[in-house]
Amino acid sequence: MNYKKISSLIFAGLLCLVSITSSAETGNHRDENGRLKVLYHIDGSDVGVVKYAMALINKHMEAEGGPDKIDIKVVVHGPALKLFDKETVDPVLKKNLAVVIDKGVQPEMCQVSMKLFNKPLESLVSGFVPTEHPVAVKRIADLQEQGYLYIKP
Repeated sequence: MNYKKISSLIFAGLLCLVSITSSAETGNHRDENGRLKVLYHIDGSDVGVVKYAMALINKHMEAEGGPDKIDIKVVVHGPALKLFDKETVDPVLKKNLAVVIDKGVQPEMCQVSMKLFNKPLESLVSGFVPTEHPVAVKRIADLQEQGYLYIKP
């Protein structure tokens, strides 16, 4: 065999390995019940974008065939926290959030952001729980490591 032929075979083998690895990783985005795992990351202060995110989450559930076909995590932090203050929340945002919560989404609010903005969970629209890790970006990284697809509207 000549050098060119050996190089071509090695390259073809590497391509197959990459293809197999990519296929294996694709299956990683479903839980044990076959539900697609998706993470929505919300950190901006633009109420229009956050209302859009809530609409996207609702549409995404419908597109997958219903809330029982998808596992959605919503992690909120930074300036977005102020948009969920129960005294000043946009009525449409509040309504859209309630819709996705009613469909089983459990939004998480960053513990560090709550301290930073001096806004305890009780001062926010109902339905939020504190992030599992105090730092939202750590929680986001953990979810991605668990196979959650990342979406940032």
